[in-house]
Amino acid sequence: MGIFQTGIRSGRGFLNVPGVCDIGRDEATAASSTTRPPDGSISKPSSAASVSFVVNAPESAKPVVTRFAPSPTGFLHVGGARTALFNWAYARRHGGRFILRMEDTDQLRSSEESTLKIVRDLAWLGIDWDEGPDPNAPDPMQHQIGEHGPYFQSQRLPLYREALQKLLDRHLAYEAFETPDELAERRATATRAGENYRYDSSAALSLTPEQIRQYKEEGRPYVVRFRVPEKTFTVEDRILGTVSIASSEIEDFVIWKADGFPTYHFAVVVDDIMMGVTDVLRGQEHLMNTPKHLALYEALEQAPPRYAHLPLIFNPDGSKMSKRDKAKAARAAAKTWLAQNGGDQQKLAAAAGLAGADLEDFLQKRKDDVALAAAIAQATGVHLPEIDIHDFRVSGYLPEALVKYLALLGWSPKNDQEDIDPETLAKLFDVSGIGKSPARFDRVKLMTVDADEIRRLLAEEFHRRLRQYFTEFHPEFVRLLTPPQFEVFAISYKERARTLAEPAEAGCFFVCDDEAVRYDPAAVRKALLANEGAGMRLLSELLPELMQVETWSSEILEQKVEEFLRARELGLGKIGQPLRVAISGGTVTPPLFDTMAILGKERALRRIERCLKLHGHTSARSAQS
Repeated sequence: MGIFQTGIRSGRGFLNVPGVCDIGRDEATAASSTTRPPDGSISKPSSAASVSFVVNAPESAKPVVTRFAPSPTGFLHVGGARTALFNWAYARRHGGRFILRMEDTDQLRSSEESTLKIVRDLAWLGIDWDEGPDPNAPDPMQHQIGEHGPYFQSQRLPLYREALQKLLDRHLAYEAFETPDELAERRATATRAGENYRYDSSAALSLTPEQIRQYKEEGRPYVVRFRVPEKTFTVEDRILGTVSIASSEIEDFVIWKADGFPTYHFAVVVDDIMMGVTDVLRGQEHLMNTPKHLALYEALEQAPPRYAHLPLIFNPDGSKMSKRDKAKAARAAAKTWLAQNGGDQQKLAAAAGLAGADLEDFLQKRKDDVALAAAIAQATGVHLPEIDIHDFRVSGYLPEALVKYLALLGWSPKNDQEDIDPETLAKLFDVSGIGKSPARFDRVKLMTVDADEIRRLLAEEFHRRLRQYFTEFHPEFVRLLTPPQFEVFAISYKERARTLAEPAEAGCFFVCDDEAVRYDPAAVRKALLANEGAGMRLLSELLPELMQVETWSSEILEQKVEEFLRARELGLGKIGQPLRVAISGGTVTPPLFDTMAILGKERALRRIERCLKLHGHTSARSAQS
């Protein structure tokens, strides 16, 4: 039995663990850096750390271990959240461990800010982990939990270097000194010849040890490529079945970049072996990476994990759900806006706060930046589709609603249960329930689920959730409404809200300046000016009586208005809509007297006075137009 010795020493001795693998990345830029590895060569580090890779450990010695390993280059995508949820549920179902690991070897795009976003979004969803960054620490990169850390690839370089040297010593990998320009020219030559490009290893393999040493002394940048053996790689996927790929379809791929960092193909295999990962659940887009990982497992003399490639997530129209959907929606909105405004791109750029060149690049699809899309969306008044978990948080979805929806996105329990909370998911989840076909993300259905979850909340809990959400995303409500006013506001919207954001949208008139209330012309004509201005007359008669109200509460206001109407033998409908229009600008508000109480006496009266002033001299004839 062969043993590959490398790794990390724990405080309790050597860690003897079996293995696995994970997601692959585009290696087109692997050789683009002109920086030499940090130590000038690839050699065994001076660190005393060491770890044993155990070969073919018996199945009984392998408790289930899953992991979610995102790249901290932005927000957590909803597809990544589902992958994390399924890995979490599988580990919990089998009493195993769930690991959160950060694939942060992309030094140009990875950031601590993105790490915090991912950690917080997972915690918001209620997905916890047994090992990984400490979600309660101010700096998760420095404070980590678990025995198999560190859990950031950028902190594990000595381990990768040692593992890499083993492959080099056994001639299973080799240094390659071609420059990016040279590789680009080879690709161009193949393209001109109508051929598919495949890396030619002959030049790199013909280098003598002396030449390699000389090139390194000269400071030439280089990468390390893995020698793919000539054989057929067979993936036994638990969802898709048997998938076979010949080695002729795989070139000698880069496992170590010129910037001194491993590629994802190499790092994830080494990490998963060290951390004892037994099951890999990931998206189907990564299926074609698996033969490379199998080749690395074989070279490291390790048994691979069990693979299960999850179905992709599509939009309702059958297109893949992608961050580019935001750019697509913003681009369509921009074109509509331009069509309505004489094609004036300069005016749109100014409204969006963008440089003209950036807008042009965006419209011509040369740029798909989310920041550009967001600026255009704000200028044109379009709502961008939610793609990342942060988007759903901003849009006011409850985490439990999103988890329930994601749980059934591509998976179904054997008992066809549709109301799946995390506890139930952890009891029922099994890979056999995952389908092969793409799952379609239906935002209408998600909103229905969210509305149902809001209805289930007690009034006190909804009030707490809404205040917490508004504090983060709509602080003007918390700032301008007193605690009693906000409580009435929350209760008045609970039964009609489908998300936590809808009360902010529908109730924006509560926090706008009194002089900024915009009146809906149709509502003014119908509620105030119709019947020769009957609504306006009643408002002008009611105003003096409202001024005399000392205790400005829903109950007192209702009593006062009822007295006013009884004296004129009128029903509430005669004054209800005129009052709504006067204080809100439209005919849809929470219960009328709650609305007046939330606004407060001074603001409500000021708005009624302004409405009378603006519309009091409009002729009755205009009401009929």
